[in-house]
Amino acid sequence: MAEVKNSGTARGGGWTRFVTARPRLSLLVALVITALAVVAGSGVGDRMGSGGWEDPDAESTYATQVLEREFPASQPNVLLLLDAGAAGVDDPAVAAEARRTAERLDAEPGVSGVGSYWATGSPALRSKDGRQAVIAARIEGEEKEAGEILQRIAPAYRGTHGPVEVSLGGPLAVRHEMQTVIQEDLLRAELIALPVTLVLLVMVFGSAVAALLPLGIGIVAILGTNAVLRGLTEFTDVSVFAQNLTTALGLGLAIDYALFVVRRFREELAAGADTRTAVGTTLRTAGRTVLFSALTVAVSLAAMLVFPQYFLRSFAYAGIAVVLLAAAAALILLPAALMLLGDRVNALDLRRLFARRRAARAGDGAGPAGAGRGDEDGAGWARTAALVMRRAPVFVVATTAGLVLLGLPFLGVKFGTADDRQLPSTSESRVVQDQLRDGFPGTPGGGLTVLAEGGATPAQYADYRERIADLPGVERVDGPVTSGSGARAHASFTVVPEGEAVGEGAQRVVGELRAQEAPFDTSVTGAAAVLTDSKDAIADRLPWAAAIIVVITLLLVFLLTGSVLIPLQAVVLNALSLTAMFGAVVWVFQEGHLSGLLGFTATGDIETTLPVLMFCVAFGLSMDYGVFLLSRIKEEYDATGDHEHSVRFGLRRTGGLITAAAVILAVVMVAIGTSRVTNTKMLGLGVALAVLMDAMVVRSLLVPSVMKLTGRLTWWAPGPLRRFHDRFGISEGGGPAAAPVAAREEGAEEAPRDREPVG
Repeated sequence: MAEVKNSGTARGGGWTRFVTARPRLSLLVALVITALAVVAGSGVGDRMGSGGWEDPDAESTYATQVLEREFPASQPNVLLLLDAGAAGVDDPAVAAEARRTAERLDAEPGVSGVGSYWATGSPALRSKDGRQAVIAARIEGEEKEAGEILQRIAPAYRGTHGPVEVSLGGPLAVRHEMQTVIQEDLLRAELIALPVTLVLLVMVFGSAVAALLPLGIGIVAILGTNAVLRGLTEFTDVSVFAQNLTTALGLGLAIDYALFVVRRFREELAAGADTRTAVGTTLRTAGRTVLFSALTVAVSLAAMLVFPQYFLRSFAYAGIAVVLLAAAAALILLPAALMLLGDRVNALDLRRLFARRRAARAGDGAGPAGAGRGDEDGAGWARTAALVMRRAPVFVVATTAGLVLLGLPFLGVKFGTADDRQLPSTSESRVVQDQLRDGFPGTPGGGLTVLAEGGATPAQYADYRERIADLPGVERVDGPVTSGSGARAHASFTVVPEGEAVGEGAQRVVGELRAQEAPFDTSVTGAAAVLTDSKDAIADRLPWAAAIIVVITLLLVFLLTGSVLIPLQAVVLNALSLTAMFGAVVWVFQEGHLSGLLGFTATGDIETTLPVLMFCVAFGLSMDYGVFLLSRIKEEYDATGDHEHSVRFGLRRTGGLITAAAVILAVVMVAIGTSRVTNTKMLGLGVALAVLMDAMVVRSLLVPSVMKLTGRLTWWAPGPLRRFHDRFGISEGGGPAAAPVAAREEGAEEAPRDREPVG
């Protein structure tokens, strides 16, 4: 056993020598790489998409692509809303200006399928009061190309033209405006989060120098991830929403990791170690914990790669990159900086300054020992742990019941699709869609389209139309519109369902249409069909994503602790910590409570991919804090063999740190939650709530009480697994787990060290 432990120490020493041999050179190289990342990542937001909720392999996606090619007029993505005021849309001057506008639009490169109320006379394109009417068109090309065309031509059409006022709407305009709003909101969130985070770090560390280190690590991680995302846009679609996660995790995790590393480094210095020894011990202990934490968070985010929607996959790309970069910066750049700073890491210590002033007024010229390091003794947390463990059954039952109760609203969740109501009510494209929704007959975008492929006679088309018109929940059927002939013939039927565009009734109609027999191949698309396919895709792959997260998390936590029970506890308690987040999502964002205060429009449903995204992000962050706590408990248990003392010691050493990290991360997420886009607001505020609940309830109350109930059984593992952990497992104590465990197995008695006050 001793040989294994020495081997681990040697490996730790090699790593220490690698990252601290030339600290100035390491920091210079990092500065150059960061500067290159700034250049490489510039303009990344302009290359991202704002969609990605659809399954690219779904029936609805296929049908949409064929309809765009064969019937571009049936799939408009840009709408020009012409407001004629009191004159009305049938006024001759208004009609003449509208026709000129439509002709100009039809002549634009990349624009096809132009149609209007004045060309077709369709009542669906004329408002109920006769003051407004619509010109519809399709801008061709992929999302980025179409957005560039819209940005080029929009100024020539927007505004007053003779007797009409023109506004732009439609799906493409909504996506383009959403992309712009997200980038503006992200900049504002960064301007809010950075100074507030710096103030909180100064409060945590006391030292302005120590506070700047985590902030610098976070900025490096964010800039590096932007460069990675910029490179990915050359090969695949990336959602603009992923930039928000880059900022949140870049700051949050970098601060978490740097807090843990700097805190341990200062502990070692305070214990009398020289700078190099303190850095080495920090890397062998806190450094290993940071590495394990980064792996668990990355695994949770990587699970989103199993889903086909590029919206979810984009968060996996951004999340994995920012987690690994934050960990690399914390394990390479930060030790180099600490080597150069040494004791000066405590410089500009504001709390020490205030403490000296108070001491001087009291007639004592010396500051308190260890000033500037905060309440690192953690006696308050030790007393909390002791209280919780004395009343363990009460805390387990009460805390679990409370968390389950907070999650009950999620049982009433309804899934939908993101639409223009994600935007602020004053956004141009949102205003246009609101006017179409409220002032025009029918529901814009609410129709379903059936694509028919293969030759058929007019009688066969007519028979099919009659049969689908008789289906329950169908209001009317229009068409068919045909193109081609023989085997290359295509036809489209527009089916208008009763009720809401993506309601349960419309989704049932989708199923009925797909079940209908026909003498030709049929495919169904439309908002309800896209939603149905998206839910099916998520349901099909969700078990795989959950299995990836659970299995790899169990393995990593086992390698850290050597216990069979602790990994199971970690997974269950982490999942339990998310109940408040999911309950709040439904109660606030679906049902609309606090919508006025938070400034969003409730639509009565939750976008299908959001719960998956929020689970993966929040679960990973919860594991982050879980690893921090468990690593210190395990380190103490290896040294003493005293289970209850080790739990108290672990909470004493990490309780304040985890709470501070959670508050700082919550501040960053709340800054993201100030976004004017509802989904981003939901993500930011929901994850902030989950992080605070995990740190302040689960880690502080539930974990110590559960570990009290399980007792020494907490550390049990069958012989083969114990030997596997002895050989391959990593503990914060320095290497593969060992000598103390082996000694206890042989009956050796060890006295607990550093007994903390628990009174």
